[in-house]
Amino acid sequence: MSDLNIIQIILVVFVAFLAGMEGILDEFQFHQPLVACTLIGLVTGNLEVGIILGGSLQMIALGWANIGAAVAPDAALASVAAAIILVLGGQGEAGIPAAIAIAIPLAVAGLFLTMVVRTLAVPIVHMMDKAAEEGNFRKIEMLQVLAICMQGVRIAIPAGALLFIPAQTVQAALESMPAWLTDGMAIGGGMVVAVGYALVINMMASKEVWPFFVLGFVIAAISQLTLIAIGALGVALALIYLNLSKMGGSSTGGGSSTGDPLGDILNDY
Repeated sequence: MSDLNIIQIILVVFVAFLAGMEGILDEFQFHQPLVACTLIGLVTGNLEVGIILGGSLQMIALGWANIGAAVAPDAALASVAAAIILVLGGQGEAGIPAAIAIAIPLAVAGLFLTMVVRTLAVPIVHMMDKAAEEGNFRKIEMLQVLAICMQGVRIAIPAGALLFIPAQTVQAALESMPAWLTDGMAIGGGMVVAVGYALVINMMASKEVWPFFVLGFVIAAISQLTLIAIGALGVALALIYLNLSKMGGSSTGGGSSTGDPLGDILNDY
């Protein structure tokens, strides 16, 4: 049994349940590592390490997305399990690399649980079809809720099982991991971060945003600026771009719109 009290265990399982549902709903983003790990850190009294772990995993999961029939690695299971293992291990920030090393294979293993749950949901779909033929909309809604709750349970059950593993066992397992494994997974995780960024950039890349992309790298190199300051600059640049877009779109100079607001404004002069 873990060192957490019964209230903390219930809250952790509840967070895991929400993360599982949000892996499908994508409405409140509870399945995102930054949110899930932070919430688990909050309810267990380990908020700081939860935020750090969530931020590290978020960089890895940045490019994960369900596209068509291709299902991305399960960020919900990876986040929840890694956060629980980190909390039970009691190593603080020192245990984050080991937790990340465990999270990555768990993300892939979570695909199997998703497949099982979606297979079990097939009969529910047929039941909903029958309810639709009967005009029973209330039944359709209840079956929809049931199917979504199944996604929450697929994360809540593994989370509950992890909570009943003695903290000493988890700590001993983490400490027994060889340095070559933890260091290798940390390096691999860094490479996955680069791949995640590349996927996002590939989707967003256009001639209008490339200058801002370059500016971001230049500004980030200024060590005196905090993350809040860099974020404020990013918001300011976005507002400037939006205002220039409006000016370019409402220009009466007779020039045709090229889709580049900065270029349209310059062409007017």
